[in-house]
Amino acid sequence: MSSQSDQTTSPGPAQTASDAKWYALAPAEVASRLQVDPARGLSSAEAQQRLQQYGPNYLAEKKKEPGWQAFLRQYKDLMQVILLVAAIVNQLFTGEWGTTMVLVSLTVFNAVLGLRGEAKAEASLAALASKMKNIARVRRDGEAKEIGAEGLVPGDIVLMEAGNVVPADGRLFVAATMEIEEAALTGESVATLKDTAAITRPEVPLGDRVNMAFMNTSVTRGRGEMIVTSTGMGTEMGHIANLLNKTEADKTPLQKQLDRLTMAIATLAGLAFILMVILGLRNGQALDVIFIAGVALAISAIPTGLPAVVTTMYSMGTRALAAQNAIVKRLPSVETLGSVSAICSDKTGTLTLNKMTAREFSVPGQNRYKVTGEGYSTKGQLQHSGGARIDIDAVLLPMALCADARLDGEELIGDPTEGALIVLAEKGGISVEGARHMYPRVAEVPFDSDYKFMATFHNMKNEQGKPVVRCFVKGAPDVLIERAGSYWLPGGESHPITDDNRHLALLENDRMAEAGERVMVVARRDFDPATFDPKGKLLDLVEDLTLLAMVGIVDPPRAEAKDAIARCHSAGIQVRMITGDHAVTAAAIGHELGIEGEALTGAQFAAIPDEQLKQQLDQIGVVARVAPEDKIRLVTLLQQKKNIVSMTGDGVNDAPALKKADIGVAMGITGTEVSKGAAVMILTDDNFATIVKAVEYGRHIYNNLFNYVRFQMTQLVAFIASYLLAALFIVLGGAPFTPLVVLFLNFLITVPVAIALGFDKPAPDLMEKRPRPLEQPILSPSQWVRIAFIGILTAIATVYLESIYEAEGAATAATVGFVAFSLLSIAMGLSARSETATAFNRDILHDRNQVIFYGVALLVTILATELRLLQRVLDLSPLSGRQWLICIVAAIALLLVDEVIKVFLRNRRHSTAPPAAAVPTPA
Repeated sequence: MSSQSDQTTSPGPAQTASDAKWYALAPAEVASRLQVDPARGLSSAEAQQRLQQYGPNYLAEKKKEPGWQAFLRQYKDLMQVILLVAAIVNQLFTGEWGTTMVLVSLTVFNAVLGLRGEAKAEASLAALASKMKNIARVRRDGEAKEIGAEGLVPGDIVLMEAGNVVPADGRLFVAATMEIEEAALTGESVATLKDTAAITRPEVPLGDRVNMAFMNTSVTRGRGEMIVTSTGMGTEMGHIANLLNKTEADKTPLQKQLDRLTMAIATLAGLAFILMVILGLRNGQALDVIFIAGVALAISAIPTGLPAVVTTMYSMGTRALAAQNAIVKRLPSVETLGSVSAICSDKTGTLTLNKMTAREFSVPGQNRYKVTGEGYSTKGQLQHSGGARIDIDAVLLPMALCADARLDGEELIGDPTEGALIVLAEKGGISVEGARHMYPRVAEVPFDSDYKFMATFHNMKNEQGKPVVRCFVKGAPDVLIERAGSYWLPGGESHPITDDNRHLALLENDRMAEAGERVMVVARRDFDPATFDPKGKLLDLVEDLTLLAMVGIVDPPRAEAKDAIARCHSAGIQVRMITGDHAVTAAAIGHELGIEGEALTGAQFAAIPDEQLKQQLDQIGVVARVAPEDKIRLVTLLQQKKNIVSMTGDGVNDAPALKKADIGVAMGITGTEVSKGAAVMILTDDNFATIVKAVEYGRHIYNNLFNYVRFQMTQLVAFIASYLLAALFIVLGGAPFTPLVVLFLNFLITVPVAIALGFDKPAPDLMEKRPRPLEQPILSPSQWVRIAFIGILTAIATVYLESIYEAEGAATAATVGFVAFSLLSIAMGLSARSETATAFNRDILHDRNQVIFYGVALLVTILATELRLLQRVLDLSPLSGRQWLICIVAAIALLLVDEVIKVFLRNRRHSTAPPAAAVPTPA
């Protein structure tokens, strides 16, 4: 909201402060303070001057990160830091510029790879944002004209009608049956009726400021004119955008675990280095020789390929998700999706269609009808419940005539509630446009919140063929039931309403309301054309009505959302509905979608202390009438309970919680600009079901990352154990591999295998497992034992073969060690594809990517020993067929050992597996 200092009469910076109360001022006072004549508007010159003073009417974006800063941000990764330290230590103690430059170049490669992936995701987002434009119709220099909404200034006169998006905050001074849908700001799915009278109550909530219009809300009915009071960051939308800057984003759970894992490996390598120094000095080796071996150990112990592999897998994930209508703005968020254990979802437009739909209607005392179809499509059926078979054209005709809304294909222009009624009429066989052409209005009583109904008058004939002026009325049930004098009967007859039968209408109203439906009543009354005065007091004539029907209207849930929520439950993910709508309506929709649990209002939610609320969260399924602060609080409490939280939404009011959540998900079509900026993922099809696909893919990515990390850690243990064994038994001077051979193994053998693991197909049971707990380490103690066992076996095989062939020369021994370690690594990769499933299956032969990448690793191993250039660089030599065979046998033996371990694991899991639960305990 903007504000105005009481001491000033000309526009100034104070006018965009958030403590203004424009709603408390009369329109004339607002115009006076903003120095504008509403009849003429601002002059072009004055508008230009104010534009320079206030700036363009758009939300200030976060300052774009400079390229150099984005590049340096990649060096916050702990592995990047360790690589740089290793390069410095190598230069200081060995003076080998070649190795130092290779290490530095690797950090640059990792950084560029990360930037490239982020740039692709941001380009997709920019393409989406470029499609969003808003045009405003203003009065300037006494004439109406259209300008870009960014050119609006305080004091501008904006003209609006049904279908327009409000381009700024403003005080209404004309509101002709004007209704504005403010779901994007308040969460309320039903449009708000606007008027122009000043509101004198203190501290009026945003949703009750009925004489104000707010940026990015939609006019659904009538027309209006407003004086712009706030633009850009001074609007209510801007106020919420400011909340985003107070919420800091954190690293993803896997990033934190990989940081801890890298630190643990670095510590282990440091201890191994100290032990190597002790062993080297004991064996009488020179200190510089020991340090050269130590640098090689440090390089081997650093998971140098890990940043590149993880970034590549994230980048693959963003491209795959984009193809499934989900744009991910930050690469690490791909894996976080797979860990989500709680989803807090907005209702309007996310779980529901945001299209008011007649679900049912009742002719009191006659029959009930179920209405099929959703949204503003006229495809659907009216299915009666077995009561009296009647011609319902007389019931449906007023729904077509007593309404201003119209359809453009499946798009609605006008009020959503009227849209539900005219679609119902079309489904029942009434041509709305044809009926309006045949029976034009001769008079009308516009809808007003004071009397809560609308009435139209039409010349037509009654059931006996006599000309009448028929009044059709639609409105609130309490008002029209009170004004009704009879029930409609087929054939045009009626039955008086008495105390004995009034309950027929009241019970139907209560039944529909308890089902979360908004109830509308349609009625009629006939007048003699000879005495009817279309300019008379028509409001007084709307009494003694004949009650025709009662219609139950809802914003229906998306069909795919119900299936998506069921899949979330089977995957152990609890879904909660967070909405600005009424609690009864939200609870009914939640129950229909499969969201169980208690429904609280925002006031009830806010009144519960944090500690008590934490204990009650498991029993809460719906929170209604919430403020942005309530959403942030809910996300925070869920995170404190060790949940990984996703918040979905499309409105401005969702934005702060979207940023606070581990995964904020915005809607690409109906979502506001602020919500898209706050989210880390945008659904371009606005389909909640896409969330499930993204979660499944996130789990797939994490599972592949887990397999890769097991493989990588096994290799690191093998490297460290190899150096310790070589130092202990003085094999190849205590250095089984030179620094360049270590880098060659890490990047040209490990990376292809790692990418093969990353490209592997998803496991079939991903969505049948519970989410990983936040505190669960990526590797459990038992998995570390297995990693250490396989790694040590690899080291023993490598160093033992080197010791056997050391007598034939250092180059031969080093080459045998290189080939053995390479083949053992390939075997480890094949086994790491699954923690328990056998590696001896043919599915890998049907996966072209797997064959290619494992083939590349094998080919590189051969080339390194056969190409003279690589032999000179790596100090290797050709091997005989017998030597190759020995290395191959060692790799197969290692694979068989791991297969035995898998058999034991499969048997143990089968014997201890608990029975599957259909619906998991809430998060």
